[in-house]
Amino acid sequence: MTQMLDMPQVQDCSVDSCSYNADHACHAGAITVGGDHAHCGTFVEISFRAGLERTGVVGACHRSDCVHNEALECRASAVQVGSGADAADCLTYTTR
Repeated sequence: MTQMLDMPQVQDCSVDSCSYNADHACHAGAITVGGDHAHCGTFVEISFRAGLERTGVVGACHRSDCVHNEALECRASAVQVGSGADAADCLTYTTR
């Protein structure tokens, strides 16, 4: 099982409207990437900021066709989240 320290950090998040975003840093405990175009499933747009004091990590990736995916966990050194097909997509996603 992967330990929290082994999970890749969200290095940059350009989705300013996400409530977990503070100064382009993700503060969700862990994000989930999935859907039909590597969408950040943790993206939430509400009227206040939330999250932890530390930088968020990738907790799960449901895109088994990504080169960084191993047993539904991300093995990239770090990820970037930003506008793609949706407002919040994993921009590090790369098809095998």
